[in-house]
Amino acid sequence: EMGERVGIAWLNYTCGECEYCKKGMENLCPNARFTGFHVNGGYAEYTVIHEDFAYKIPSLFPDEHAPPLLCAGIVGYRAYKLTEPRRGDKLAIFGFGASAAIAIQIAIYMGLEVYVFTRNPERRKLAEFLGASWTGDYNDTPPSKYERCVVYTPAGWMVPVALEHLKPGGVVSLGGIYMTEIPPMDYERHLYYEKKLLSTTAATRKDGEELMELAGKIPIRTHTQVFGLEEANEVLKILKKRQLKATGVLKI
Repeated sequence: EMGERVGIAWLNYTCGECEYCKKGMENLCPNARFTGFHVNGGYAEYTVIHEDFAYKIPSLFPDEHAPPLLCAGIVGYRAYKLTEPRRGDKLAIFGFGASAAIAIQIAIYMGLEVYVFTRNPERRKLAEFLGASWTGDYNDTPPSKYERCVVYTPAGWMVPVALEHLKPGGVVSLGGIYMTEIPPMDYERHLYYEKKLLSTTAATRKDGEELMELAGKIPIRTHTQVFGLEEANEVLKILKKRQLKATGVLKI
């Protein structure tokens, strides 16, 4: 409605007519357009979006805390959903960036126990603060095997590690948009007993709508560093060096 505060995510347009759109899999639409890739926006004071692809921001979120939900949050939520989580399950998270910091809050809200693997001591502290029952480095052994797992880090060598600790019938979802080479795996050791391994591609509008509703209910806490638009080039350099302490947000 006129005057409402809305946000724009990565998915900017889908055709609504292809086989994937008709099956509710619009994230796989071959005619899709994406914000900042096919369509201008993001680094602008004004942009244009069809109302069907705009998300109403929960009123409790200040402007600077909404962007992580619309970017890392939505795709991270979809990666989490693909694991088919159920109350009482154990969820393992590999890598603890912006997507993981949002997903852990949803998982705990839904009644899952969460293990977090990350080499960064500060990120382990944040994971514990947000409710992780166990944290460790990537080569550490968790307290028990788990039913669900999301690998958010793009390091391919972690995929066999994640599968090795997975219970029979469990699911590992890969939440990155790219990944380094995955090493050879042993069928019985890593994949047998009906283990599932899935990739994640973008997200649907339904994912975004569900996330915004959950964000207001939980409520989800986002961790941001705010910079002025004139600092954009410097922020990108800091990001490349992995020196950001939280999710970078440009304030216009």
